[in-house]
Amino acid sequence: MDKTTQAPSGLGKERILGIRRGIEKESLRTHSDAALAISPHPAALGSALTHPHITTDFSESQIELITGVHAGVQDCLDELRQVQKYTLQSMGSDMLWVSSMPCELPEDEDIPLGQYGHSNVGLAKTVYRSGLGYRYGRRMQTISGIHYNWSLPDVSSQDYFGLIRNFRRHSFLLLYLFGASPAVCSSFVEGRPHPLQAVGLNTMGLPYATSLRMGRLGYQSDAQSALAVSYNSLEGYGASLQHALTEPYQAYEAIGVRAADGSYRQLGTSLLQIENEFYGTIRPKRVIFQGERPLHALRERGVEYVEVRLMDLDPFEPLGINAQTLRFLDVFLLYCLTQPSPDDTPREIAAMARNQQRVAERGREPGLELERDEKPIGLAVWGQEIVKALAQIAKSLDAAHGSADYSASLTMAEQGLRDPDTLPSARVLRAIEKSAEGSFASFIQAQSLEIKTAELSQALTASELAHFQKLADISHIDQARKEAADSMTFEQYLQQYLSPDRLGIPAAR
Repeated sequence: MDKTTQAPSGLGKERILGIRRGIEKESLRTHSDAALAISPHPAALGSALTHPHITTDFSESQIELITGVHAGVQDCLDELRQVQKYTLQSMGSDMLWVSSMPCELPEDEDIPLGQYGHSNVGLAKTVYRSGLGYRYGRRMQTISGIHYNWSLPDVSSQDYFGLIRNFRRHSFLLLYLFGASPAVCSSFVEGRPHPLQAVGLNTMGLPYATSLRMGRLGYQSDAQSALAVSYNSLEGYGASLQHALTEPYQAYEAIGVRAADGSYRQLGTSLLQIENEFYGTIRPKRVIFQGERPLHALRERGVEYVEVRLMDLDPFEPLGINAQTLRFLDVFLLYCLTQPSPDDTPREIAAMARNQQRVAERGREPGLELERDEKPIGLAVWGQEIVKALAQIAKSLDAAHGSADYSASLTMAEQGLRDPDTLPSARVLRAIEKSAEGSFASFIQAQSLEIKTAELSQALTASELAHFQKLADISHIDQARKEAADSMTFEQYLQQYLSPDRLGIPAAR
């Protein structure tokens, strides 16, 4: 047997069945006419601060749905469907926008920031979002996606960082296969330099793009591009983040922490206000204690799971993602974990960034070449090598689950590498062309309404509905308790929370 297809050691049935996963899905809340809903987060959905499954991301208009931790792919999706059904049912005539790229947007200052009440922790969340708006513009923050949280038993922090390095090397394949944002509403790029072409009514795009969300127009930051974060160890990663969290950054000092009227513009003037501001395709994560900083949790107790952050919403899927895609991610992540993972270097990190940009903007271009080991290689050739290497891992997963579903996910990938026209990004462009006057907004509006109608045609049971109503009621009570429990001023709270002492003691792992 070729060495690339040998069964990976240490992946027995019991360990494979120990994989745990969860999903976080972001979607804009829009009116039926595809305009952004700028009304407050619906009270029936509960408190965005304290609800365990329904919150908001950047904006009051951007809902985030969160599952619990699951052993099974289908169980995870089933919970997401329940949460989504309750959300859709509680939104009146509003819809969840089914594309990662936003609907037609109002003026930047009219995009509402997320509101979380008047507790110190709630106010800090809103001020953080205000800072994001000043730093990057509110339009960029309305981009949505799906995050996949994933863990395997008995994996050390060192091994998780090895997974992350390999993921970053090979994640071009995920962008190619699952990117679904090749076009945008013209309002998104209004007043900004961009390479996009007109593809229809109020619609801009690129003919071979896969994921504009992950390209230069998406979650990118010129300021953060100078941040040389090392993924070679927890110690190095922590040191990189600590510097970005504590050292003043001139452009953000110019914004100032507070306005002339005393209101807060941002949490601080460092390159990163808090850890979550650091953009990346994958993050090392740890469940935190109440009030604990994420970096402190990582340094104290190590990496617990990884968060995959580059998946677009698929507008053809009711949940934005399907079981086959999640299974491919399971195979891909196990591959990244079990393969040798040499340390990254500044030269390789720069090449990975260039690869990401090429695939995001030109991924389906015939003959597109990427960079590997400082040499050119065809995307299709490299992708086929990876898929071939995934085969034995898929068989191990199938054997553990008594199915052929994981191997079937590779068949889908092979087809996508052979025929780019079958990919979600190509299907989106074709659908836009067939929609009213070639309009991105018209296509996504129709898909959003169709999916909402289909989801609500199978209503929640009375017990399911009562469960979510109870969660919403409890969340409102919990928010009120937090507000009543505050014993210091907001200024004192921020000074304490943002203290470098709260970031933990650097230690090798």
